[in-house]
Amino acid sequence: MRAVIQRVEHASVKVDDRIVGEIKQGLLVLLGIENADTIEDSRWLSSKIINLRIFNDLQGVMNVSIKDINGDILLVSQFTLHASTKKGNRPSYIKASKPEIAISLYEQMIAQLEKDFNKKIQTGIFGADMKVELLNDGPVTIIMNTKNKE
Repeated sequence: MRAVIQRVEHASVKVDDRIVGEIKQGLLVLLGIENADTIEDSRWLSSKIINLRIFNDLQGVMNVSIKDINGDILLVSQFTLHASTKKGNRPSYIKASKPEIAISLYEQMIAQLEKDFNKKIQTGIFGADMKVELLNDGPVTIIMNTKNKE
């Protein structure tokens, strides 16, 4: 799994001009799933996201997590995170999982985040044409790949 994690003041996702997920201060997580991903990847990534200390403490130092600030999470599936651009100018998405595999792992990730966070998270709609709007705070953007755990 690949994740782009952005610290935001607010974020929302629309499908057909209707807001389907919206948060105030928190994390916008764009998630790409590949064929080699497992439930263990979602467990590891969820723990990292929930405990990632990228919010400012009282001294202005990034030293507190999403849990500490009682923020929100918006999770959006994004298969293009697995784009291969090595050959030519048209990206290949061969590593991105097909929906029959990815949907269950995406739903597992939602459940794992809610369990670890002890709070409902907001989401987009898997496979939909989504319009994502955000105000990146910092900007702070972190990229994680479960294939690079060590």
